[in-house]
Amino acid sequence: MLVNDILRKKDSTIYKTSPDTDILDAIAHLNEHNIGSLLVLSDEDLAGIITERDIMRAIGKNNTELAQFTVGDLMTKSLIVCEPGEKLDKIMVLMTEKRIRHLPVMDDGVLKGIISIGDVVKARLQEIEMEAQELKDYIRGVR
Repeated sequence: MLVNDILRKKDSTIYKTSPDTDILDAIAHLNEHNIGSLLVLSDEDLAGIITERDIMRAIGKNNTELAQFTVGDLMTKSLIVCEPGEKLDKIMVLMTEKRIRHLPVMDDGVLKGIISIGDVVKARLQEIEMEAQELKDYIRGVR
């Protein structure tokens, strides 16, 4: 299974914000849509990602009023991305090793979507269930 298979099955909405957005507005956006990250675009170019983890780190590190920050202050700027044609096995390893839960999908410099570790696990479980059913059918002689 490929990253593109996940993108075809899931909601195609890309939740995004800009670096100058107040962090409290970004938090409200995360809560409103029940999501864990927002892609940060600057002039339609992917500039970073702001995640729940970024926000929690800022709270723990700064112990100050969160309202003084913008998305650009707290976002992760050095992004790890994937391509639509990459295999899920490789993506699972990447997400686990880098300890990331959200991965932007880029195709020739164009943002195609974002996948989460939940999307990857769900797709992999479906794949395993399908393989198991095929093996059961084979054993029973069902074609």
